[in-house]
Amino acid sequence: MTKETKEPMIRIAIQSKGRLNEDTMSLLAEAGIKIPSSKRTLLVQSPSFPIEVLYLRDDDIPQSVATGVADLGIVGENEMEERGEKVEVVRRLGFSRCRLSLAIPKSTPYSGIEWFEGKKIATSYPNILRSFLATKGVNADIHVITGSVEISPGIGLSDAIFDIVSSGSTLVSNNLSEVETVMQSEALLIATPNLDNEKRAILQDLLFRIEAVKAAEDKKYVLMNVPTERLEDIIAVLPGAKSPTVMPLATPGWNSVHTVIEERRFWQVISQLKALGAQGILVIPIEKMIL
Repeated sequence: MTKETKEPMIRIAIQSKGRLNEDTMSLLAEAGIKIPSSKRTLLVQSPSFPIEVLYLRDDDIPQSVATGVADLGIVGENEMEERGEKVEVVRRLGFSRCRLSLAIPKSTPYSGIEWFEGKKIATSYPNILRSFLATKGVNADIHVITGSVEISPGIGLSDAIFDIVSSGSTLVSNNLSEVETVMQSEALLIATPNLDNEKRAILQDLLFRIEAVKAAEDKKYVLMNVPTERLEDIIAVLPGAKSPTVMPLATPGWNSVHTVIEERRFWQVISQLKALGAQGILVIPIEKMIL
């Protein structure tokens, strides 16, 4: 009787809920990796890719990856810096962006970083804050709080806070003013040190899919009809990744031009193309892009 060989599988730790969870699940879905929805199961296996998802609190992810409980993790840069675990940063993912900032009551005059000397600061990120203050030569009383940091000054628990800021609306609703930005943060794909060759191969396949999804972000596929006499002028203003595709049309003197344009430059470029004689401009969203 032969022993059944188990197929290699890689385990990824992701945040169990919140914006980072939503952004991560969206990325995996775009990459063709189906994850069965389950609110009670902490470990879920994908039926379409050799990966299983381990749902954890975001602050537990760095340690789980560093110790090999999970092979990979998607975690905020802020949490990785705070925990200080030894992991490999595989790729910056560009979503769930935020910043870590110091904030004080709006009514309080602010003179500069020296204002924090001797002040009590509430935070869930004492290590990052302590390191920052040390570089500035500021001594402050750091008060560690695990949640609702923003209410601390209002109830007399602290003079200031050090916390995550996204839109800034939470600070405004608590009458706080952001005065110092300490670090920018985004989601990172991290890996445990010394992945074996089989798991490294799965990681490379995962990265290939992620790169295809990320390369297509904020880009449009544009097709247009261009008169031959204006072809060189139009190609000169196209900001595509490579040379555009040019194909002659059945109508003499006309060509079909295909290219890729970043959305941030889209309207500016389209206006130039129309002015140069492009017609029948068709814009198509791009789902994946293999470079």
